[in-house]
Amino acid sequence: MAHIPVLLEEAVHQLVQSSDGIYVDGTFGRGGHASMILSKLSLNARLIVMDKDPLAIAMAQKMMSTDSRVMIAHQSFSQIQATLGEESAGKVTGVLLDLGVSSPQLDEAERGFSFMHDGPLDMRMNPDRGETAAAWLARVSFAELREALKTFGEERKAGRIAARIIAVRDERAITRTHQLADIVASVVPRGGAKKHPATRTFQAIRIVVNQELSELEAGLSQAASILAPSGRLVVISFHSLEDRLTKQFMRRLTSPPPTPRKLPLQESAFDRRFKLLGKWKPSAAEVERNPRARSAVMRVLEKVA
Repeated sequence: MAHIPVLLEEAVHQLVQSSDGIYVDGTFGRGGHASMILSKLSLNARLIVMDKDPLAIAMAQKMMSTDSRVMIAHQSFSQIQATLGEESAGKVTGVLLDLGVSSPQLDEAERGFSFMHDGPLDMRMNPDRGETAAAWLARVSFAELREALKTFGEERKAGRIAARIIAVRDERAITRTHQLADIVASVVPRGGAKKHPATRTFQAIRIVVNQELSELEAGLSQAASILAPSGRLVVISFHSLEDRLTKQFMRRLTSPPPTPRKLPLQESAFDRRFKLLGKWKPSAAEVERNPRARSAVMRVLEKVA
């Protein structure tokens, strides 16, 4: 399945407020958002595209390496500040973070992200670094696995699934995606549910393997710190954990801290340097064209001029 950028026009419309600005696409993917951003920019603008997936970077090189406005960085968006350098602080016009897994990553069996295709249990966004999902499952304790499934997968049957995975692991190595999916399905029958019973388990393990939430926290903080006055941070998330973390981060920057109930409220003491511009979801027409868009939420933060 070809990758279809989600909320493409909405994201670029909210992001690009100046054709001469400096923009960062922290999740290049297959270049859908970056291509439209670039089409809105003048010859004086700059676009920094980042991704930790080497295949995404190879695509960026193929598509944009000859454009003098573009800088390509094989880095996670959690390294925005290091990639751009200290001189970028307060100068970036817009940052886009399109979170989650792209369609090509899901559809390529060798990446191990999906139970729809049998492949090695890898799940790393950057297959050149870090521990595979199979390696993590080979060493994780029952308590740690149960907590991961509960916290990162929001799985109600986390204990039963974790116990079954550990029992199977102690007999033979779990190295394939279909193998793991079948283990989960043996504990949680599909029944009439639309979602495969392994959906939440795969999500949880992928988040752990890629340290996705800690990277998101770092990326959000760094993105906000490099924004110029009137600069915008646009974040598209695909599951409740990412969206909740993003929402809480943006609220912290736009709302005064809580005060003790008996003290008078002093809003004037709060330095309101950011404002929320809203939340967007895909239209029914977009979801019909691209079912993977159905869970997407876009939030936009602007630095006050």
